[in-house]
Amino acid sequence: MDNQIVQIKIHPAIGIARVGNSDQQPFIGPESPDQPALPAGSYKDSSGRVIRQAARFRIYGYNEKGEVVKELKLGQDGVTDIKWSVHLANKKPAWYEFHIPLDIPEATALPDAQRRRRNFDVKGADRKKLVIDPGRKEIRASAHETATFDGKIMDKPVSLGSISTQQDGRLLVVGGTGRSASYVTPEKPITGVTNNDTWYDDVSDGPVTAEVTINGATKAATPSWVVVAPPHYAPGVKTVRTLYDLLYDVFVTERTLPVEQKPSFPDDIEPLLGRFCDLQWVNHGFATQFGWQGPHDFRNPALRKRLADPGEASRELRRQIYVQMRDYCRDGISPVPWPWIYGDAMASKPNSVRQHITLSPTQDQMLALWAEGHFTTGPTRTGYPDVDQAPVTEQPRLLDRGALENCAADAFHPGCEVTWPVRHKTMYSEPFRILHRTPDNPERDYGDVLSLVDAFGKNGPLYAQGPGDLTRWMAAPWQCDAASCRSGYEVRAGLGPRYSPYLPTFWPAQVPNHVLKQADFDTVNTKPTGSDDSAREKAFENRAVWLRGLKGTDFNVQRRQMIDDWYKFGIVRTLEYQVGDEKFPRFMQVESEPGYPTAPDHANLINIQVPEAGVPQLAAAADTWGGRTPAESVEADLVRQAVQEVREATGVDEAAIAAGYLEKLDPLHGSP
Repeated sequence: MDNQIVQIKIHPAIGIARVGNSDQQPFIGPESPDQPALPAGSYKDSSGRVIRQAARFRIYGYNEKGEVVKELKLGQDGVTDIKWSVHLANKKPAWYEFHIPLDIPEATALPDAQRRRRNFDVKGADRKKLVIDPGRKEIRASAHETATFDGKIMDKPVSLGSISTQQDGRLLVVGGTGRSASYVTPEKPITGVTNNDTWYDDVSDGPVTAEVTINGATKAATPSWVVVAPPHYAPGVKTVRTLYDLLYDVFVTERTLPVEQKPSFPDDIEPLLGRFCDLQWVNHGFATQFGWQGPHDFRNPALRKRLADPGEASRELRRQIYVQMRDYCRDGISPVPWPWIYGDAMASKPNSVRQHITLSPTQDQMLALWAEGHFTTGPTRTGYPDVDQAPVTEQPRLLDRGALENCAADAFHPGCEVTWPVRHKTMYSEPFRILHRTPDNPERDYGDVLSLVDAFGKNGPLYAQGPGDLTRWMAAPWQCDAASCRSGYEVRAGLGPRYSPYLPTFWPAQVPNHVLKQADFDTVNTKPTGSDDSAREKAFENRAVWLRGLKGTDFNVQRRQMIDDWYKFGIVRTLEYQVGDEKFPRFMQVESEPGYPTAPDHANLINIQVPEAGVPQLAAAADTWGGRTPAESVEADLVRQAVQEVREATGVDEAAIAAGYLEKLDPLHGSP
C-alpha cells in the first residue's frame, strides 16, 4: 500500500459529548459500534451526580487512493504540533419554534404562529443576546493548552464546556453542566414541551477543525463536528433505528455509499433484531414480547440457530418476522406492527401514517433479503470492542459509526441529540461529515416566521451549517422533552381493554420508560434457600416507571421539576447475574439508585392527554390569556377533573396517572 500521506481527516465525522453535573473526570463516549457499556459507577459519581461524556477526536492520514495510512499523533512520525479549533454555540432561544418536522406533509398545515421565532417579543439587536456564542477557541497540543466556552444570554453568564488535548494530541471536547434556567426574574412558568420562552440550556454544537505540522509542513485537516447532547440514561441500550442507520440510508439513497447486496446475519441482521430484545431493559412492553424467554427472544440460542439458517426450513419463520415490520401502505396508523415506537407526526388523535416509525429503507431491504434466504451466516459478531485494537484502516469507519449508533433516530419530535434536518443530504460535504458554513457566507435572516420556502431554499438552514445550527431545532430546555416523552399516551376516550400504558413509546433507549430496579435485581441475584423460585421470578418480571420520582399528576409541574432534578433519575447500567444457574440472563441492565425519595413503582404509568387544557396553556404561552382566573389555575382544574375521570374509569390510584395538555401531541393545536 502507498504510505505517502496526501490528505488528513478528523474522526469521528460527528462526535457526541453529553452534559453532566459531576466534578469527576469525564468519560469518553463510545468509539466503536462493538464497544460495550462502561462498568457500573462510570456514569454517576458517589454523590449521585451525572458524569459528563467527552467526545474525543483523532486525525488520520490518507494516501492518494483515499486509503487510511495511519493515525497522526503528537511526537510520532514527524508530527510536531496539532492546532485544534472548536466553536460551540447554543441558538435555541433565538431560533424558531418546533412543533413537527417541516419536511413531512403534515407540516404544510402549520399556521404562521407555529413557525415563528421563539422569544418573539425580543426584537432588533437584542435578539443577538439570545444566542449563547462564546466564539471560536484554538489550542495547541504541543503546549497542552486548554480553553473554555464561557458565553452569555441576555447578559447572564452561561458555560458551554471546554476543550483540551491528551498527551498524544487527540482532542477532548467536554460540554455543559446540564443547567437550564429562565433569563428573567421571576422566571416565566413552563408552559410546554419544546418552546418555553425565556428558558435556555447548555447543550450546544459546532465545527471542529485542525492543522497538523508534520515534517515541517502544516496541513489543514478535513473538518469534523461535535454535538453536546443530554445524558444517555441507558448507555448499554441502542434503539432499533439509530442515527447511524438513518444517515447510512441517506448516503445509500444518494449513491454515495454502496448498499450491501448480500447481508451478513451476524453483522447486519442479528444486531438489528437484538436491539428489539435490548429494549426489554427500558420498556415493559418490549420486555414482554422480546425479553428473556419471551415469544420473540431473538437472543435465545435455539431461536438464533433457526434465524441464522438460510435454508428452506427456516424460510417461513424469517418471512413472518419480516412481515411484522411496519409498512405504511399496508398498515396505515395501526399501532400493531413493529417497531412499537412513535413517529414524526405522532398525535394524541392519530391521523397520519407517520404516527409510528418504520425501519430505514436500507434496513428493510436487508431484512427482505434475509427473509428470502439471500444472506451469509456465521457466529455472533464480536467486532472490535476497543477501536485501538482494530486495524488502522478500520478505525475511522468505526469511530464514525460508534458515535452515531448510540444516538436516536426514532421520532424526530424533535428527538434526543439532533433532529429532522440531519436527514437531508444538502447538509453534508461527504458521508457523515457536516458541510461547514464559511465566514464569507453568513446565514441570512429568515424573518419573524420561517416559511417553508425559506426552510428548504437554496443556501437555507438545510445547507451549510454554523455553530449551534444542529441543536437549535431541539426542545428548549431539553429537560421538558425528557420529562414528557413516555409511552402509552391516550385521551380519556381511548381508555379500554385494548389500551396499553407501555406501548407505543418514544425513545426509551435514551430516556427509559420502565426499568429493573436495584432492589429487584438483588432479589433475582440471590440464590433461594429452597426450591421455590417464585419470588425471584416476580422480581425479574417487575418493572418500575423510570419517571416515578416526578411528583403530582400535572405535566407542567413535572416538567418544571425535571429541570432541577434531571440528574437524580437512575442511569441504567450493566450488572452480572452471579447465581450461575442460567435461570436468568447473565447480564442485566439495572437502574442505579435514584436520588429522589422512594416512590411507588407504578407512579406516572398512565399518560393522559387533556386537549381542553390546551386553550389556557397556549394562551398563557402566547401572553393572550384574558380570563379573570389565571390560565394556570384553569388548566390545573381541567387536569384534576381528567385525573378523577381516569381513576373512576380504570380503578387505578392517582399516583399512577399523569395528565395535562402536551402541545407536541397536538401538533396543529386543534386545527382540523
